Amino acid sequence: MTKTRITADGTYATESAYTTSKKTTKEEKPPMRQLLLEGDFFLGTTLAGTLTKLSLRYAGLDGPSTSEKNSLTAECMLYTSSMLHLGKSGIPTTPIDDDSYSRIMSCLRVLSEPVAEVGEVFEKKCHGSFAEMLEADTQAKEAAKAAKKGTVVKVQADDLISFRALRAEDDEDEIGEDDAGILKLATGSGDEKKNESKLSKVFQLSGFSDPVYAEAYVHVNQYDILLDVIVVNQTPDTLQNLTLELATLGDLKLTEKPSTHSVGGHDFVNIKANVKVSSTETGIIFGNIVYDVGGSSARSMVVLNDIHIDIMDYITPAKCTEREFRAMWLEFEWENKVAVRTSIDSLRGYLDHLLKCTNMACLTPESALDGECDFLAANLYAKSVFGEDALANLSIDKGADGKINGHIRIRSKTQGIALSLGDKITLNQKDGTNSA
Repeated sequence: MTKTRITADGTYATESAYTTSKKTTKEEKPPMRQLLLEGDFFLGTTLAGTLTKLSLRYAGLDGPSTSEKNSLTAECMLYTSSMLHLGKSGIPTTPIDDDSYSRIMSCLRVLSEPVAEVGEVFEKKCHGSFAEMLEADTQAKEAAKAAKKGTVVKVQADDLISFRALRAEDDEDEIGEDDAGILKLATGSGDEKKNESKLSKVFQLSGFSDPVYAEAYVHVNQYDILLDVIVVNQTPDTLQNLTLELATLGDLKLTEKPSTHSVGGHDFVNIKANVKVSSTETGIIFGNIVYDVGGSSARSMVVLNDIHIDIMDYITPAKCTEREFRAMWLEFEWENKVAVRTSIDSLRGYLDHLLKCTNMACLTPESALDGECDFLAANLYAKSVFGEDALANLSIDKGADGKINGHIRIRSKTQGIALSLGDKITLNQKDGTNSA
């Protein structure tokens, strides 16, 4: 590389420079050593178990001499102890865990003091247990595959066909299960739960003794709330300029003011009002009905009961990975801690009750919840229609008196959803206590 320079006396001079590039090559290590240096000591436990089995089998052969057997055992002990020393030296990226350390140490003890019973466990019983595990796993997969492909025959080829149109009116005993289901759908007698859910959305706004009786049916459709209010004039006078005045508390907004109406004596009118929702939070709608009585200049008013919007209408169960759950748990800043106070005596029963009253999904696998134990920990997750995430961690245990103790930690990105979920859990804990 050459450059032209100007000297002190004004003349030009050429300067030459030589540059060398140093190539850095990463030192290549054997794969097994590289994995151990990266902290993969599960591989180390597998290697220690393999070396122990090889040494025990070699010691059981008749051909090698005693010195050869001892030499191989000593070499296996050297490899095993070296992995233990490496795990505690601080050189690997991740230090050795306690389980791996105990497993490798047990292999080292077996090599140093071989016992016939322990040798049988390493040589035969470990292989038998592994074979049983593979067989059980294969059978489970085949059973699931057969159940998926299998078809259930509901109607045999030689079954009689029943025509309801040709049946006598008094032949009720011959009605089958399918016909009974069709009749229920046709008559609407099988919609008890649906009707109950609709009735739960009806709110009484005024008393029966008030001159104006009002009740509202609340229909929630994600971002919109439709109030269908029926107003009944319980007086013989005509009510003029009857107006439904509403106000909201929380992230609710009334889109338009309802129009005025004139209601005759003992007549009624339906008034509709739309409310916009902007976030998942427990909201309150309150207001009054103002009207003029015909022939009187005084303006009358009836104060209405509050309508509490349930947060469960906006929350649906959702799934996420454990990594995503932990990342969101660290990111979200709002936390609400609720103490568990209930008379439910089953840990799993309380978890099911909590999932039912919060519309959350349990992320903890079913295999981790099986069995009988005096403590339970589970992660719950739900998502709102506005894209907000709600996380919960349940940690409970059963005391000596049989009562469930513990707490529920709720985390979210906004304060409203954390507080509202906590209030919902507290309220349903009382319901669970009373019903238990």
